[in-house]
Amino acid sequence: MSTAPALGVIGGTSVYEFPRLEGAHEQALDTPYGAPSGPLVSGTLGGHAVVFLARHGRGHALAPHRINYRANLYALKQLGVARVLAINTVGGISAAMCPGALVLPDQIVDYTHGREASFWDIDAPGSMRHAEFGEPYTPRLRLAVLAAAARAGIALVDGGTYAATQGPRFESIAEIVRLARDGCDLVGMTGMPEAALARELAIDYACVAPVANWAAGCDGSASGLRHVPPISLDEIYAHLARATAPIAALVGALLDDSVAP
Repeated sequence: MSTAPALGVIGGTSVYEFPRLEGAHEQALDTPYGAPSGPLVSGTLGGHAVVFLARHGRGHALAPHRINYRANLYALKQLGVARVLAINTVGGISAAMCPGALVLPDQIVDYTHGREASFWDIDAPGSMRHAEFGEPYTPRLRLAVLAAAARAGIALVDGGTYAATQGPRFESIAEIVRLARDGCDLVGMTGMPEAALARELAIDYACVAPVANWAAGCDGSASGLRHVPPISLDEIYAHLARATAPIAALVGALLDDSVAP
């Protein structure tokens, strides 16, 4: 077995540890960009080396705009991770993105601000570059995830545009109207700059997005956005439990894939 991890997994809201990892051990790393959100947990799944990192830290200590995305991605790169599967909890806007669904988005729109969004913005000769980002999620990894889901019998919504908002508050109905008008299907707070930073580090990156609730004013009806009662926390947790339940099996099927990083 190669010493380089076959996959890095970044856990989002409600995914603070990765089940079924054998020989799991923690590594506290430092990077030129500071400390990551928490210790990186290394272990094996089906004989494949995996590294897990909880994006928000233990106990959801870090708000989306306070996460050190650069340190997180750089720490994974330090451990030799070449492929990352990110778990990003979202709200659903389009009718297909119903609570409890698991989505594999293929596009993203960045509405965040003030975040450290690049490794290439330092004041040094030759440090300025531009990353190709037309397809923000690595196509070959997305295809591998889709194939893994099919083999494992896991329902996965293929495609959709993720709106990355600043947080930590949720969006107003008017803001969701704007996102829908912009062509967004999902809304979350952690999709950027994570995806772009992975691209800068030449890490293959894909996102699986558990849908926790309808976004403000949405209910999945064809009539569009309207005022609907706020969803309860109990409902959100129930939807998240359903959406995240197959993720460990999905990762296992992905690791069994013969496609090289």
